[in-house]
Amino acid sequence: MNLEQAAPEQVIITQDLWRTYQTGIQQEVHALRGVNLSVTRGSYLALKGRSGSGKTTLLNCIGGLDKPTRGSVRVFDLELKDLEDEDLTNFYRQNVGFIFQAFGLTPIYSAIENVEIVLQIAGMGYNSRRQRAEHCLERVGLADWMHHRVHELSGGQQQRVAIARALANQPRLILADEPTGKLDTSTAREIFALFREIVAQEEVTILIAAHDPLVDEYVDEVMQLSDGQIMRQESNSQ
Repeated sequence: MNLEQAAPEQVIITQDLWRTYQTGIQQEVHALRGVNLSVTRGSYLALKGRSGSGKTTLLNCIGGLDKPTRGSVRVFDLELKDLEDEDLTNFYRQNVGFIFQAFGLTPIYSAIENVEIVLQIAGMGYNSRRQRAEHCLERVGLADWMHHRVHELSGGQQQRVAIARALANQPRLILADEPTGKLDTSTAREIFALFREIVAQEEVTILIAAHDPLVDEYVDEVMQLSDGQIMRQESNSQ
């Protein structure tokens, strides 16, 4: 008996996506040039390219941090340009986690407080958010460090706190911009491997903008960008 297989859920779809910046009188820089991208649920993908290739701009447009000049960005089947600012903020707060190269942690807070703040903003009660924050920090291997302040943590540990914070609201999608840019090779490998575990165990989709060649060994697919266009896609057969 032939069973029809359901089509994979499309988490991200961009169509003819352009982002143009005005740099002076009648001067334009096309950071994105008609990008068409499709990302399915449970994928672990990397956007790669030289500085200025458009990978961070593309990630920012997908993450609602920047607005396209023209074209379409759909995330979980919602057209972003149709959402008011408040609705867009609530949508991302409930569905998307962000991880940045600079970690973005509050230095006067402990690791667990940096994770809890996200849940407090979402309106979660103290006991529930404390339990969730502990779970997320344990998930990234920081059970013994959760009460340490940021300045007491290594760079790799700080990035793990940032990952735990991104997981706090149980997102369906994580966007990471150069998450290993400040880390040594050994720690970068640990972070890329941790992302793979998270994809498999938390049923999260992860899209990374990176120039680190190590990322190729861990992701399902690499998309090479050049001058604001996806030039080629390489699947990882491992």
